[in-house]
Amino acid sequence: MALALLNIMFVAFTMAQCYPSHFQDLVQGSKNRSSIKFLAVGDWGGVPYPPYVTPVEKATAQEMGQIAEQMGADFVLALGDNFYYTGVDSVDSPRFKDTFESVFTAKSLYIPWYVLAGNHDHAGDVRAQIEYSRKSSRWRFPYFYYELNFRIPNTDKTLSIIMLDTVMLCGNSDDFVDEKPKGPLNAVDANRQLTWLQSRMKQSKADFLLVAGHYPVWSVSEHGPTKCLLQMLHPLLVKHNATAYFCGHDHNLQYIEESDVGYVVSGAGNFLDPDIRHWDHVPKGAIKFFTGQASTLGGFVHGEVTKDKMILTFFQAKGTSLYRTVLPRRDLD
Repeated sequence: MALALLNIMFVAFTMAQCYPSHFQDLVQGSKNRSSIKFLAVGDWGGVPYPPYVTPVEKATAQEMGQIAEQMGADFVLALGDNFYYTGVDSVDSPRFKDTFESVFTAKSLYIPWYVLAGNHDHAGDVRAQIEYSRKSSRWRFPYFYYELNFRIPNTDKTLSIIMLDTVMLCGNSDDFVDEKPKGPLNAVDANRQLTWLQSRMKQSKADFLLVAGHYPVWSVSEHGPTKCLLQMLHPLLVKHNATAYFCGHDHNLQYIEESDVGYVVSGAGNFLDPDIRHWDHVPKGAIKFFTGQASTLGGFVHGEVTKDKMILTFFQAKGTSLYRTVLPRRDLD
């Protein structure tokens, strides 16, 4: 009885986190600052056998720490596939230590990590990852999908980030047989998330509106565009003038710009894939940047949001920036 009550309370708490009415505090404070800075990395989840980490993950983690120290970072967006190949089965799994805590050790990375689930995470127990939020000072995963709101320091502008569970929306996929999502496991859960997403995007007055999920809307690489997201999410991004959509799933770095929305693929945190088989499956002229070469050693994205613009810089793990782009503040008139 007590266990059932605790489970009900936990679900109620996590659901409440999906509808936050407050603004997140920035750990580094806001004095003498006028921007928010963050890192975005996906598909960083090591391997399920010793040493539980790949050379690409180690190199990416090291460079993330250096960039966070040099350029600043208030938080990290962890874009799914946090633990290869079958997620975790318990909040006490040693993978949290072996693939996360013992790898991202730079002092500059002891900041909030806002987490969402990928297809490999859904092969395990995603609720165990959600529960780990209560054991780690930096792991923030309140529910399968949730919203983050920030005030840009010393301005009157705001940033909102909607974190999605695209596996719940679209279904799982088996990467080993190049399987595409075939539909949600639970239609009720998928519809509930979609209804929530539609409501949050319609109501958003944020000056910068980011949406993040694991599956790509557009991608030129192995998995290509996700048909389900093109049908359900793409119209919302365009209609509500979203600033950008962040994802992983394909193991490379991409920047695609279409209908005034920026599409960021940051899936180079653990493996690298130079595949461009879907180059002709994105709108002509939309692809602005791509790299998946092994020589980069891995990669991630640094974002800075000021009162007027968002600056995105794509970094390779061996220590140099590869591409930079600037996105304007939303036009809410």
